Amino acid sequence: MLACMKRVENKSHCPVNFALETFGDAWSLLIVRDIVFWGKRTYGEFLDSSEGIATNVLATRLAHLEQRGVLSKGPHETDKRKDVYSLTEKGLGLIPILLEMSGWSAQYDAETTAPQQFVASVYADRDKMFRLVQDTVLSGGSLFGAERPLVKR
Repeated sequence: MLACMKRVENKSHCPVNFALETFGDAWSLLIVRDIVFWGKRTYGEFLDSSEGIATNVLATRLAHLEQRGVLSKGPHETDKRKDVYSLTEKGLGLIPILLEMSGWSAQYDAETTAPQQFVASVYADRDKMFRLVQDTVLSGGSLFGAERPLVKR
């Protein structure tokens, strides 16, 4: 039984190591991205992401993010068979990192899909934009998703 248990202590208390142990795999940040940018909230919605995450990897990453306090899970309002995932305060703290990563990609990746006008608005007033995006996600909206997208306001 002990062989199956995952290590919960960090390798070190270095802040970079802490961040990598929390979301250092590609899938964890993509799940957070899907919530922030596209308003995805359910297992099925995450599964439909264009990167093609495997079902077992998705389940593992969702559980990991919940265990690490980045996500919280609750019942769906209308379909009690589904769980809905939301960012915790700790998860909302990742929004500035995602926006900075998007800006960095927009600058150095000629094929990025990051909307240049949006990236420019982020860099015009970072702190204001970080708070605006965090407030939008906290209230159930997203940057580009179908319901209440921030970019259309």
